[in-house]
Amino acid sequence: MSKHTEDFTETCVRSEAVYDGALLHVRSDEVRLPDGKTARREYIRHPGASAVVAMLDRETLLLERQYRYALRRHFIELPAGKIDAGEDPLATARRELKEECGYSASSWRHLATLHPCIGYADERIELFLATGLKREQAKLDDEEFLEVLEVKIADALEWIRDGRITEPKAITGLMWAEKLLKGEWR
Repeated sequence: MSKHTEDFTETCVRSEAVYDGALLHVRSDEVRLPDGKTARREYIRHPGASAVVAMLDRETLLLERQYRYALRRHFIELPAGKIDAGEDPLATARRELKEECGYSASSWRHLATLHPCIGYADERIELFLATGLKREQAKLDDEEFLEVLEVKIADALEWIRDGRITEPKAITGLMWAEKLLKGEWR
């Protein structure tokens, strides 16, 4: 990787709340650019999320099929959820795996931090690997409807290739799982 020394940092001159919702907060900032000019930056503040690559065995994992209103369609995703204020991301991952899929795990590993929308949001997703799964009782949140799928990793990767899985945290998590299972990554 080449060493970059030039600093392109933008500094906030003025910040305005455009919308404050239960989950998302939209801001509009005036920023000073590196050349001294100003520009407008609109972005979304997000509390962050945790996502889980939940392995039932070496070949099979849990995925979810869930309707996403913004795009008016069903998506296949990893178990995931919003990090509550003050909550540890691993605690979020454990909670979401149990609530959504009805499983606990005896082994947890942090895989990566993802920033899925860097052009317009500060969202981060903490990606975890869960193994040693034990079946328990699922307890979905109110207003949450989903189907839990047990899928072979090879099939899930094919679903990425054919466009059936398009959601970025699922794609990233499945690629991580494949690399780990092949012994290419530790």
